[in-house]
Amino acid sequence: MPDALLSAPSMAAARRADSRCAANSGTALTLSGAVAAAVLLVCLGGCGPSKPAAGPAGAGGPGGGMQGPTVGVLTVQPGPVALTTELSGRLDAWRTAQVRARVSGIVQKRVFNEGSEVRAGQLLYQLDDGTVRAALASAQAQQARAEATLAQAQAQLTRNQPLVEQRAISQQEWVATQAALKQSEADLALTRAAVQNARINLDYAAIGAPIAGRIGRSQVTEGALVGPTDAVALATIQQVNPLYVNFTQPASEVLRLERAFAAGQLERATGGAARVRVVLDDGREYPLTGKLLFSEKSVDPTSGQVLLRAELPNPQGLLLPGLFVRVRLVQARSAQAVLLPQQAVTRAATGDTVLVVGSDRKVAPRQVKIGGSQGNQWVVEGGLAAGDQVVIDGFQKLAMAPGAPVNPVPWAPPTAPGQPGAAAPGAAASAPAGAAPAAASAAASR
Repeated sequence: MPDALLSAPSMAAARRADSRCAANSGTALTLSGAVAAAVLLVCLGGCGPSKPAAGPAGAGGPGGGMQGPTVGVLTVQPGPVALTTELSGRLDAWRTAQVRARVSGIVQKRVFNEGSEVRAGQLLYQLDDGTVRAALASAQAQQARAEATLAQAQAQLTRNQPLVEQRAISQQEWVATQAALKQSEADLALTRAAVQNARINLDYAAIGAPIAGRIGRSQVTEGALVGPTDAVALATIQQVNPLYVNFTQPASEVLRLERAFAAGQLERATGGAARVRVVLDDGREYPLTGKLLFSEKSVDPTSGQVLLRAELPNPQGLLLPGLFVRVRLVQARSAQAVLLPQQAVTRAATGDTVLVVGSDRKVAPRQVKIGGSQGNQWVVEGGLAAGDQVVIDGFQKLAMAPGAPVNPVPWAPPTAPGQPGAAAPGAAASAPAGAAPAAASAAASR
C-alpha cells in the first residue's frame, strides 16, 4: 500500500516496529548458539499475528476442563438368576460286595484278573473240596441207611395191622410198631438235610462273584487257608456306573433357604429332580449331569450338617469311588437378582459394598446383599436398581484422585490372551469419547 494513503500516526508506528525488529535482529546476530536462536524465535513470534490459546480436550469439548479418571462400569439390569450352591462331596460306589469264604479250606487257584470286570456268579477262587466231598458221601450213606430202616418199619407195620385186628398181638406192641415207623421217617428227613448241607458246602468251595462289577486286588494267594470267620475279605467288588455323590450342607443354609421360600423371596428349582454338576480336583467340570436323590431330614449333631445324595452317571468308568469333588447344586431361583464380577464387591464384617457412579459422575459406596455365587460372579439379591452403574475396573485410578468426577466407560470381561479382541490386563473396555480426536490433534500439532 503507498505511504500516501497512510496517516501520519500509522506511518510512525510502522517505522518504530520495523526499527525494533531490526534492532532485535541485530542483537540476535551478536549472540551465540542456542541463545541467539531463542531470542530470534521470540522476536518473530512477537512480530507475527497472535492466535487464541486452545484449551485441553476433554469431556467438555474444546476449551473444556480436564477429564476425570476413566473407570469401567457395568450397568445393572436385574433379572431371573439361578442360585447355585457349591458344596464339598465324595464319590461312593453304587453297590459294594465283599468276596468271602463260606467254608474252610485251602485256596487251590485264583481264576480272575485283579482290576477286571466280573459277572455275577463268575468263579473267582477254587478251594480244596476233598473234605466237603467226603462229608457229602457220608451224609448220602446215612440217608441210604435211614431209607432202609424206614422200609423195614413200614413192612413191620403192614404185617402187624391184621394181627392187631385179630387181637393176635397186644396193643402195646402195635403202638411200638407205629412209633418205629415215625422215627424212621424222621431219621430219613434228617439225613436228607445233611446231604443237602454237604452239597451246599461243596458248592461253597467254588467261590463266585456275588454281584457284577469291577473287582479289586486279591488279599490271598494260592495255598492260603481261608474260612468264614476271617476278618479280611478275599476281595471286593464295586459297581461304579452309576456312582453316588454324598455331600453335606450346613443346616443354617438349609433353614435360610426355607425361610426365603416361605417369604416368597426365592422360588424352588423346578423341572423334576434337582440337577447337580461335579467339579473335579483339577478345576474341570465333569461333562455329565447328575440328579439329586434325597436330602436327610435330620442334622448330624457332631457337625451341624445335612446329608444329601445324588446319582452321577459314569459309563466310561473315569471316576472312582472315594474321590473328593465339588458339587454345584441349583436349589432355588431369584426373580430379580444381579450377577457381578467378584472383583467389584468388597466383603467385610460390616457388610458387602460396591462402588456406584452417580448422576454427577462421582463414585459413592453402596451396601448390597449377596445371595450366593456362580463361578467367579456374586449373585446380588438387593441394594441395586436397574440402571445403576457399578464400578468393575479402575480402582487404582480412584485411589489416586479421591472424590473427583470420573469418566465411566462400559466394561467387558477380558479375553483370553491370543484370542481376537484380547486386551492387555487392566485395559478399559472402551476409550472415552473424544480421546481419539484429541490424540490425532496432538499428533498433528507435533
